[in-house]
Amino acid sequence: MKRDERKIIFIVAPGVHLLDLAGPLQAFDSANGCGGHYRLHFIGSTPQVPSAVGIALTGFGPKIPADELDQNDLVIVPGVRWRGRTRRDVLSESLRDYLRIAHRSGAAIGSVCSGAFGLGEAGLLEARRCTTHWSCVKELQRRYPTAEVVDNVLFVHDRGITTSAGIASGIDLALSFIEQHYGPQMTARVARDLVVYFRRTGAHHQLSVYLDYRAHLHSGVHRVQDWLNEHPGDPAPLARLASLAAMSESTLTRAFRANTGLTPLQYQQKVRLEMAASLMRDHRLTLEVIAERCGFADVRHFRRLWTTTFGQSPSHFRRATANGDEWTRLRQAYGAAGSG
Repeated sequence: MKRDERKIIFIVAPGVHLLDLAGPLQAFDSANGCGGHYRLHFIGSTPQVPSAVGIALTGFGPKIPADELDQNDLVIVPGVRWRGRTRRDVLSESLRDYLRIAHRSGAAIGSVCSGAFGLGEAGLLEARRCTTHWSCVKELQRRYPTAEVVDNVLFVHDRGITTSAGIASGIDLALSFIEQHYGPQMTARVARDLVVYFRRTGAHHQLSVYLDYRAHLHSGVHRVQDWLNEHPGDPAPLARLASLAAMSESTLTRAFRANTGLTPLQYQQKVRLEMAASLMRDHRLTLEVIAERCGFADVRHFRRLWTTTFGQSPSHFRRATANGDEWTRLRQAYGAAGSG
């Protein structure tokens, strides 16, 4: 096994919703195609598990012992058909034990849709914020009164437990883990591969230029964004970007603004500021070196743009980054900063 490989274990219970399983599964598989290192495993409650639509799933491999998992690994419980369920019967007792041991071993635990009830059965929702499909919110709160069940969000992270809302939100859950593991650039590539965009929940305010401004399907604009993300310090004359997009310069400018709300130059400035913020965490680097690496003409131009965007100098930001909330606050301002 590669040193940086991560195990993703799907617990497949009777009545499983196929999209709850296939959505995140496809996201992690696509991440592998973009340079990720996920090993995908499946645990069935029985050798043959009926799905919600009647198709039976088989071919489950050997169960990886839960006590062999660690903080690099993730166990996911997809949702099951819920109508008419009156008992706490999403998971068998042995699978509830598996979740408990995996959690104690340090693995992250996640659920999609009504899979949250399986986490509740294992005692993993006590005194935690969580969510589920909108039609199950009241029932989840009734069964687990110490939990804080949140409505109208896509997913909720709380101390190693992540729950997501209904059906397609499993893809959003998977993308959130891919972002944690490999960063926003890979996540943007995976989202584009899946022809989806990364939807933020009301509970998550950590904005990133690599994921923002991607809620469109214009392939030419995506190619330009990808190039600017990967070459933040390089000159980017409009003629070069137009060639990448296979458009004229004027057509690219119109399409870029129509799909992102920014010009290519404004987007490039945001990418460069994002890179600069990351580099400024290394206090061995001078502002002059950072400005050069990020492609700014000189350090005065960098200081001016940073201060205009964030309302404080780069030096003030460096002093404040000892407080982890500072960059979150600035990123929120950054996301609403217009032209940046």
